[in-house]
Amino acid sequence: MINALPHLEAVPLFAGLTREERSLVAGFCRVEVVDKGQTIFDEGTESSELTFVIFGRAKIVKAAQGRDVILGLFGPGEPLGVMAVLDGNAYPATAIALEPTTLLHVPDREFFGLLGQHPGMTRHLIRGLVMRQFEVTRRLADLTGSVEFRIARLFLTLAERVGRVEGDGAEIELALTRKEIADLAATTIETAIRVMSRWSKDGLVATHPRGFTIPSLGALRALTEG
Repeated sequence: MINALPHLEAVPLFAGLTREERSLVAGFCRVEVVDKGQTIFDEGTESSELTFVIFGRAKIVKAAQGRDVILGLFGPGEPLGVMAVLDGNAYPATAIALEPTTLLHVPDREFFGLLGQHPGMTRHLIRGLVMRQFEVTRRLADLTGSVEFRIARLFLTLAERVGRVEGDGAEIELALTRKEIADLAATTIETAIRVMSRWSKDGLVATHPRGFTIPSLGALRALTEG
């Protein structure tokens, strides 16, 4: 069995805990490695454990009006479906690995039982949950405005979270299909293709096999400020 303690230390939600407290949590955690394209959990299934991405990336997908909408991309240290677990509800969307991904699973019954025995741990955890909620609120705000605004915000967020910034430009080594871009921006694939083609000709965003190149973040940011 893989030792879960080093992985717990990589999760921001648990960063405020002492090493002893993390050791207590690690005692009932499990580590799982999934392949690219593998479903981590399905929409509508019972949520019984907190799940965190340790290595790799995953997406949360929701079926809506006959197509899939990507609600978010999640990378190392980030939780998947945590609010469903806290509310005691079924998962409201499906999680799928975008690449080979290592996951940390924390069974909710054992975890909340431990919090009952050690109430001092709760304050540290709440801080991490609040910060995550701020990110979700910003994501919802990004789904308003024009299609160009939404796609521009998407690439600016990717540059911030997973990109390599060099001067005013950035390299994003995350290959997304036009359909995935459309799902993330809540638009049609035809519109996403049209916008990305125009941006390629205008030199705003270049697509390559490993991901994307943004020559000027300032030029892309200008599309979100008008």
